[in-house]
Formats: sequence, C-alpha cells, structure tokens
Amino acid sequence: MMQLGFTTAILPSQSLEEVFSVASDCGYDCVEVMCWPAGKDARRYAGITHIDVAGLDDAKVSEIHALSAKYGVAISALGYYPNPLSPNQQEAEAAVAHFRDVIAAAAKLGIYRANSFIGRDWTKSVDENWPRFLETWEPIIRYAESLNVKVGIENCPMFFTGDEWPGGKNLAHSPAIWKRMFTDLPSDHFGLNFDPSHLVWQQIDYLLPLREFADKLFHVHAKDVRIDREKLNQVGILAVPNDYHTPKLPGMGEIDWGRFFSILGDVGYRGPVCVEVEDRIFEDSDTNRKLSLQQSATYLRNFVPRR
Repeated sequence: MMQLGFTTAILPSQSLEEVFSVASDCGYDCVEVMCWPAGKDARRYAGITHIDVAGLDDAKVSEIHALSAKYGVAISALGYYPNPLSPNQQEAEAAVAHFRDVIAAAAKLGIYRANSFIGRDWTKSVDENWPRFLETWEPIIRYAESLNVKVGIENCPMFFTGDEWPGGKNLAHSPAIWKRMFTDLPSDHFGLNFDPSHLVWQQIDYLLPLREFADKLFHVHAKDVRIDREKLNQVGILAVPNDYHTPKLPGMGEIDWGRFFSILGDVGYRGPVCVEVEDRIFEDSDTNRKLSLQQSATYLRNFVPRR
C-alpha cells in the first residue's frame, strides 16, 4: 500500500525529533526530510535543515534511525530544492555539490530516495538551457546510480513572481520536457517527484502523466490549488501565476483526489505520498501548521488507509 507523509518544510522551527512527534500525533507513516545547507534562505520554504548532511556520521545515522523507530515514522526521501542551473555559477556549483551530499546521505541512511529541482536559467529558452542541463545532471545521475539512490525531480515550474519571469527556475515543468529529459538522460535512477497541482494552473491534465510516466513515479507530493477564474479573466495566462492561483490543502482546490489515487493505484504506484503545505492560511503559527497537517491527514486517509 501507499504511505502517507508530509514534507518537513512546514515545520521550520522544530527539531527532527519534534517533526517525528508531530507526524506520529497526526497519524502519518513517513516524512520527506528537508536537507538544505545550514543557514537561512530568503525563499519561502527554503533553507530548512532537519538533517544536516554535511555532519552525517555513523552516530548521527544511528540517532536518526532510533528516532524513526521511536515514533513509528519512516523517512520517505531527503529533499533539497535549489537551482543547479542558476546563471550565477557560484550558486549553481554550490547547489550541485550539496545535492551530491544529499544523495550520499540518502544511501547512508538506507532511504535511497533524494528529491530536487533540475533548475534553469530563467532568462533563456528550454533549448538554450539543454546543453547545460545534460552537462550538469549526467554526472549527478551517474553518481546516484553508483549509490543505488533514485533521484526524483519535482515538476514545479518555479515561476510565480516577477523575479522568476519569463521561464521560471525549474526546467522540468511539463510532460514534453520530461520525455526529452528521460530520453536524453536515460536511467532507472532518474524520475519524478510528481506534484499534480503544478499542472492544474498550466492547464495540463494532471491525470494523464500518471499512466504515461508510471515507471518514473519515484515519489509523490499531495498539494491542491485553487484557480481564481475572475482574476484569470482579468489578467490572462500571461500574467505571473500568483496573480490568479493559490496553493491549498488537499481537498480545498481543483484536484479530484479520488480519481487521482484511483489511477495512481492502477498504474502500480505503492510508494510515499507526502502532503506539501503551502497554504498561507495555516502559516501564522505552529499551532495552525499542525492543524494543516491534521486536516490533510484526515482528508487523505479516505484514499490512503493506514497499514
């Protein structure tokens, strides 16, 4: 059966043990643990370090395993979502180096899943980004293969505001691009961390890829989205997406989760499905953050029963 979890970015001030405790209290099976480099980051939901992969020695690995066993909550994957193709070469090189450390940590912990973004120079076209994508990512994927770690790329375009205009900061945003990626860089260890919400506001059918990319579904995010049709009618699809769409908790947006899980099960997916909370209504306190996780678990347990 699938496992229900959440991404730990919604609990930025809690320790890893506190994250496990919240997950246990709310009835989750697993968590995707954020592994940013220690320090702050200006981007929302970035810069969160629940496992410091740079200091991951055998003692720390044993401690993490003990916490997981104590609370009965597994780690679904390690997550780190920077821009490895940034036009700022120093930023790009730092992102690649740290993600390699995340991959190594996933192997050391026995998790064997690491999630990220492809990245993009948002001022250039897809074709203009392509040679650098291959140059950057082929060594990463070969390294992941050597450690038997599956790399799941989230399909968020990272285009929401004017500073990400016009292309967004993540190349892997559409089925056409995924096909090209997996053709040009074939590997059983290179796949998707699939989030249906990002397809909704792009006006792409979020169910069709479940069948087409069934063998590339390594990890799944559960996030909903509401399209404000009145605003969209005013600003049009060429506006920055935050002008007409809002991330919501599962069940509070456009996605038909019954159909989603029905097809996800039909195609043979039996892995983790992790709630990604980006609903601003629940961000103003730790109490409300936990409420968002409780509400999401209550709703999604209709489709992912407890084992």
